Amino acid sequence: MNTSDEVRNFTVEADDDGIRVDRWFKRHLPQVGFGTVSKWARTGQVRVDGKRVKPDDRLAEGQQIRVPPGGDAPHKQPKAKRELKPAEIEQAQAMLIERTKGALVLNKPPGLATQGGTNTFNHVDGLLDAYVEGEDDPRPRLVHRLDKDTSGVLLVARTPGSAAYFSRRFSGRSAKKIYWALVIGVPDVKEGVIEAPLAKQPGSGGEKMHVDHEGGQPAKTKYRVVDAVGKKAAWLELQPLTGRTHQLRVHCAAMDHPIVGDGKYGGKEAFLTGSISRKMHLHARRLIIDSPDGGKLDVTADLPEHFAASMEQLGFDVNLSDATPMRDDPPPKTREEKKQQARQHAKNFRKSQRSPRRARGAMAKGKPKGPRK
Repeated sequence: MNTSDEVRNFTVEADDDGIRVDRWFKRHLPQVGFGTVSKWARTGQVRVDGKRVKPDDRLAEGQQIRVPPGGDAPHKQPKAKRELKPAEIEQAQAMLIERTKGALVLNKPPGLATQGGTNTFNHVDGLLDAYVEGEDDPRPRLVHRLDKDTSGVLLVARTPGSAAYFSRRFSGRSAKKIYWALVIGVPDVKEGVIEAPLAKQPGSGGEKMHVDHEGGQPAKTKYRVVDAVGKKAAWLELQPLTGRTHQLRVHCAAMDHPIVGDGKYGGKEAFLTGSISRKMHLHARRLIIDSPDGGKLDVTADLPEHFAASMEQLGFDVNLSDATPMRDDPPPKTREEKKQQARQHAKNFRKSQRSPRRARGAMAKGKPKGPRK
């Protein structure tokens, strides 16, 4: 551990704008514990622009931090880069669709996990060292996730500061994410909002979600039917307004229109006959998010091969949608759509009542007839 016997001053960089004092120390002087930072702040030994500060005070770009003797030199050494195989480097570069000062935007292919887990060794997080250019450059960081079988736009932050910035945008729901999906059947109401709280399904080990109106967390998704093939299948735009696990998949299944290829939530009914791929047809088509430099990042990801082939086979024209974020309130339903929705609700109600009636009928049929009165 290299200790300094002199008072030093550091300038707050753009990546640290808005960070707390104690977080700045953890990021740049990790050997200095929180207790020490608190003591220095309490005794006035650590100062910002000459003024006393508290550990939870926020810093601004350009401010000067006074660090008393005993503080370590700034932590500039990144973790050792993982040695990637040529095939892994090629895989990483093939995903890259845009690079900015603060972000890398990838087009994640289906079948590739975002992060590692049990028996998962090939994942996006494990490939991020391929994007580190200089020895002193920080390792890129994930700021949101996509399911393993979902393809499309995945944003990766290039610096700790941009990671914090983007994370706030995702958690604050100001980021607009628009997905394309192919679903079984065609929703009667062509545009609307699905509101169904979600929770982990008991007995699934947390690997599966379900609609739980009593104990679930609020989940909300906007949808719009772009085109349809008779009553066989539909092409939807989906815009999640919350970020629950498997939200889009569960919400589509809850509408009785599971995503094509999603056997986990749609069962056998989630597959189309013929040559349509059995892979899942859910793609993060477009992401619009504020950028740390003051502009906007607006990126569209091409469809994976199996999805593009299915679109062509079903006769869908990709030019019918530019994945524009849906307006806050869906347009009022037409009289015909209201009638269709009422008929669908009545149909679902009759379906839910059918089994109990049959059961009662079967029981009555098996009983011996009593004497007539």
